[in-house]
Amino acid sequence: MRRKLVAGNWKMNGSLAANALLLTEIESGLKSNMSSATCDVAVCVPAPYFAQCQGLLNGSAITLGAQDVSAHEAGAYTGEVSTSMLQEFECRYVIVGHSERRAYFAESNELIAQKTVRALQAGLTPIVCVGETLAQREAGQTDSVVAEQLNVVLAAIAVSDLAKIVVAYEPVWAIGTGKTATPAMAQEVHAMLRKQLQVKNAEAAAQVRILYGGSMKPDNAKELLAMSDIDGGLIGGAALKSVDFLAIIQAA
Repeated sequence: MRRKLVAGNWKMNGSLAANALLLTEIESGLKSNMSSATCDVAVCVPAPYFAQCQGLLNGSAITLGAQDVSAHEAGAYTGEVSTSMLQEFECRYVIVGHSERRAYFAESNELIAQKTVRALQAGLTPIVCVGETLAQREAGQTDSVVAEQLNVVLAAIAVSDLAKIVVAYEPVWAIGTGKTATPAMAQEVHAMLRKQLQVKNAEAAAQVRILYGGSMKPDNAKELLAMSDIDGGLIGGAALKSVDFLAIIQAA
């Protein structure tokens, strides 16, 4: 039985005051209902807030994560953040290949694979994001696009590292557009991803958590999380509201 994971992606949001309030409320909520006993919880925060959030989360059930990482170990790469820097702040998770990185920063499948390898080498857990746009879905290309995105990563990592990754399926067309993917539609893609992982190694594939990242909210979380291959959520907007985030954790 795979343990559910609910990971908040704060994106480019937050402030010292807002972060302190949000994390305090989430921690308080977890302690009062013991949701964390059956579900892993993480927050992937903007890099400037690593130190603050590390301090606030010390000893809590919430794990710290990053939203991106450099494919390089160190050097003249202005603005980049390395795995060793993430390690110093006790980050456990790092998102790689988020749809916004692919769309706005032209990140290729190959670069995302390099970042995944770099994260694994540092003992970090990469949350590898895959997903299709509305145009790709309407053209019937969902399976081929998502499969290619994951295959490039799988080709780059060792079989022994397969169970160490997390995969997140983001139907880009269902994020902030008003369009929604039904639980059955999401499960169909998650099942396909699971089969891809099985080709690499069947035993490890059964351990890999596949998160849903298509606007999971309190009102749809329970139904989505009931699907056999949906092992949690990569949460955007709802992760910035303690009540909503806690409700999703409770559903998990």
